[in-house]
Amino acid sequence: MSQLGIVYALLGAALAVLLAGAGSSIGVGIAGQAASGVVSEDPSKFAKVLIMQLLPGTQGIYGLLVGFITLSKIGLLGGGMVDLTPQQGLLVLAACLPIGIVGLISGKYQGMTSAAAIGIIAKKPEQFGKAMLFPAMVETYAILALLISILAVTNLQF
Repeated sequence: MSQLGIVYALLGAALAVLLAGAGSSIGVGIAGQAASGVVSEDPSKFAKVLIMQLLPGTQGIYGLLVGFITLSKIGLLGGGMVDLTPQQGLLVLAACLPIGIVGLISGKYQGMTSAAAIGIIAKKPEQFGKAMLFPAMVETYAILALLISILAVTNLQF
């Protein structure tokens, strides 16, 4: 029995988690640098800038979710691993890529947008709601990639 199919499927789950997690960590780091500067000047803005810093962290959560769904689908979480052909394993890998790739890119850019929004809060804290819309727009594409990966992984037949 060849294990190549399961290796491809595990690679897909790993890439979903690793790439989206990397995007989140980059984005949270970028926003955290901006947030630290604001809080050093005005500690009362901590809660608002913390929320902005946390926004890019969602991509990592999305990648983790797809990773868990994938591990469950192939039977690694719950016993009885499925015997996958290499072609089926590649399908699982392909299904995991949208959240991995989009999570990496959108996490970084959401962090940059969050840093800019933190600048708005630094000068006009009453504009928090409007400032939050800018990084939330980047989030839209991570959510779309999440949906595609979930639909693809869960609807694969083997």
